[in-house]
Amino acid sequence: MAIIVIGGQSRNVGKTSVVAGLIEALPSYAWTAIKITQFGHGRCSVNGKACHCSTPDHRFSISEEKQPSTKTDTSRFLRAGAKRVFWVRAEQGRLGEVVPALRGLLSQAENSIIESNSIVRFIRPDLYLTVLDPGIEDWKMSAWTLVERADALIVHRREGALSGEVRLRPLFARPTFSIQPPEYVTDQVIAFVAGHLERLSHSPA
Repeated sequence: MAIIVIGGQSRNVGKTSVVAGLIEALPSYAWTAIKITQFGHGRCSVNGKACHCSTPDHRFSISEEKQPSTKTDTSRFLRAGAKRVFWVRAEQGRLGEVVPALRGLLSQAENSIIESNSIVRFIRPDLYLTVLDPGIEDWKMSAWTLVERADALIVHRREGALSGEVRLRPLFARPTFSIQPPEYVTDQVIAFVAGHLERLSHSPA
């Protein structure tokens, strides 16, 4: 069983596209896909607008996606080929409360891929990739504090984004893959992830 986490510096940087792309490219791993959303202070961590994803008691909730035909990110994971998909919603500052239930989901999965930054504070993934865009000034605090834990970077190729590239350059010592949307998952990214999974499958238990 492998656990992959896909993080990113901010909203709309392509995390969901990377998750869906890897699910589609590596179907033999029978993925359980999990999207984690944190909410609070009247704002949603997904889109920065008035919160639509808060739970009734404003703590946490886990729901399984069953409909592949809607426009939601979790539906998109199903269309990409995930065997099961879950949406985890947690109030900001209380993500740790959902971890025992999340571990239960992970224990039942063949392999899991999680869209989140902050979850790496609570679980240790086998592979953590983060998506960065030098052209975006906005950084989630969780992304900036956790980016140095990433095993590899997926970086948007941007012309005229030199200031952002300078800021990111100290991170480039680790494997770094350049992308140009709408292609978020290149052959190089797929080969890197597949190679890592293959090595895990041959590692002693």
